[in-house]
Amino acid sequence: MTAFVHAAREGDQSVLAEEEEAFQMIRSPMLKVFPGQAHPLGVSEVESGTNFAIFSENATAVTLCLVMQRGVNNKPDQGMIEISLDPQVNKTGDIWHICVEDLPRNNVLYGYRVDGSRDWHHGHRFDTRNILLDPYAKLVEGRRIFADANNKMSKFFATYDFDCLPFDWGENYKLPNIPEKDLVIYEMNVRAFTADESSGLDPEIRGSYLGVIEKIPHLLELGINAVELLPVFEFDEMEFQRRPNPRDHMINTWGYSTINFFAPMSRYASNGGGPLNASREFKEMVKALHNAGIEVILDVVYNHTNEADDENPYTTSFRGIDNKVYYMIDLNNNGQLLNFSGCGNTLNCNHPVVMELILDSLRHWVVEYHVDGFRFDLASVLCRGTDGSPLNAPPLIKAIAKDSILSRCKVIAEPWDCGGLYLVGKFPNWDRWAEWNGKYRDDVRRFIKGDTGMKGGFATRIAGSADLYRVNKRKPCHGINFVIAHDGFTLYDLVSYNFKHNDNNGEGGNDGSNDNFSWNCGFEGETADANVKALRLRQMKNFHVALMISQGTPMMLMGDEYGHTRYGNNNSYGHDNALNHFQWGQLKDKKNDLFRFFSEMIKFRQSHHVFTRESFIGKNEVTWHEDNWENCESKFLAFTLHEENGGDLYVAFNAHDYFVKAVIPSPPDSRRWFRVVDTNLESPDDFVPEGFPGIKKIYNMAPYSSIILQSKM
Repeated sequence: MTAFVHAAREGDQSVLAEEEEAFQMIRSPMLKVFPGQAHPLGVSEVESGTNFAIFSENATAVTLCLVMQRGVNNKPDQGMIEISLDPQVNKTGDIWHICVEDLPRNNVLYGYRVDGSRDWHHGHRFDTRNILLDPYAKLVEGRRIFADANNKMSKFFATYDFDCLPFDWGENYKLPNIPEKDLVIYEMNVRAFTADESSGLDPEIRGSYLGVIEKIPHLLELGINAVELLPVFEFDEMEFQRRPNPRDHMINTWGYSTINFFAPMSRYASNGGGPLNASREFKEMVKALHNAGIEVILDVVYNHTNEADDENPYTTSFRGIDNKVYYMIDLNNNGQLLNFSGCGNTLNCNHPVVMELILDSLRHWVVEYHVDGFRFDLASVLCRGTDGSPLNAPPLIKAIAKDSILSRCKVIAEPWDCGGLYLVGKFPNWDRWAEWNGKYRDDVRRFIKGDTGMKGGFATRIAGSADLYRVNKRKPCHGINFVIAHDGFTLYDLVSYNFKHNDNNGEGGNDGSNDNFSWNCGFEGETADANVKALRLRQMKNFHVALMISQGTPMMLMGDEYGHTRYGNNNSYGHDNALNHFQWGQLKDKKNDLFRFFSEMIKFRQSHHVFTRESFIGKNEVTWHEDNWENCESKFLAFTLHEENGGDLYVAFNAHDYFVKAVIPSPPDSRRWFRVVDTNLESPDDFVPEGFPGIKKIYNMAPYSSIILQSKM
């Protein structure tokens, strides 16, 4: 055994010791048990009692642990009952199972101890000191209050409630079923959206699913029709504080560290309501969003879990149940975990058992919670075989594409991973999968900030990235266009910082991307003069115009509609404060400026078919006013999109640092040009919905500006 493995196991002991102080063991339970059944996995009600079933191929012993009552802070207040499973009686194939008679139908906590080979070099990590979470648990109980420092070492248990009534979705309830081409996606974090006092909400619902419901009017006013929620599967936000380390001042507020793939994040329930309330309130949120015509897409993390690496393991479930099955390991390197996720471990997604777990999880969120789609974090991991090698036709990706229950869902890949498997435009898709278009982000950023040689790339991106997606039956909507996402700079920071400022993250400034293609408009940081601030505002509008006029599916980030800043931090995953929290006061301050422009531009996109075509733009549908594509110094681009009814739209971008006299083409017969957008003008003249008349043959475009003209009778 290598030295670091010894250290890891010794380091885990102090954590385990604290957790085991919470209860005393009762080895001889007075409960009647039966062999039970292998399916379904998880906990279920059967005629003879409550059935428990868990998969482990390599276990030699499994013990069911039960706690019947809870005390202060929801910790066990009586002994834990432990029931050993007999492999001759309680095992079918690789599934261990048992049925317990007369258990309460709710308010029971349960977990497992699992034992097996201690041969780490062959990938095993069994340790009976750990009480492990059922991978198929539908509800998870832990601490009740988000970031409760008094309970940062809280243990996580599975639980259930067979008494709860089915959720009432309502007689007139229906799914929005918005075509992909018509989506405008708003990437947001449930907690951060309303956690700040400026939200004006009752403290009991700030940062909760119910808090999102209260702010639906804002989403409607903005004009978006889909929310993409950062991870809402159960995660431990206090994981960085379990042992001394350079990040032990931080709180995991983004949630990319899944503990369980079926249970909604319980600390997003209002007023510390716990897992059952979290489940119900999540459904209330989905129902309210759907009734408002807004779809719900979940950002899901199936590429890794919270259980970290072998040096500092955090064993809660999969690692202790069957590490060799659930994770990719390198048997040629002492059974070490392969790390294509950048988080210490990689889920073994194309192993048949793990693949079925993922499919069952996705189906659960569709059937039980009515979600409309999924964005898969680091989805290239899902394209790797059990040894980590890339697969041309990954079974999991195909199964998701072909699954009947998932057939109505949007499925979106983040088509890269931390092992260098970059699949933008090449993600195995079965004509269904959409992709985050990372090339769109980079090319648009570079053109708008004025880099040379980017005009052709910019034109290709706003025209729908046909070079990437015009293959087989793919459409422009399969490219998810974005300039900003949760990781990286906010839109304001993109135009305010040349360099990342991540010193508060505890990683010596080494985390976060160095390739941001940002420009501070002449001054680094906040204390810029009026001219710099005006240019930054103009650039933010330019980016939003580009996003909204592009073919493909646009996605924007929560807070960009008012210019949210993280003060140059481009990797703010660990800050549960104003760095990530939506600042509602700033929204009010800028309601008649940036927010108004963003909202009007979104609604303008939705009211014009030319931006949301089913197929890629043809020669008769666009006229490029350009005969100088090869000039690397040219940073001006203009084109006309042709409407069937003659309501053409002229769009131009000037990324030069000087005025350009744009020659405006003649409008269609019997029509005149009206100016809708000029980002150089102050609000409300920057966007005039009805159009401003009097447009002449030459339009003097300001440096770093964009315009839209509409032909009208």
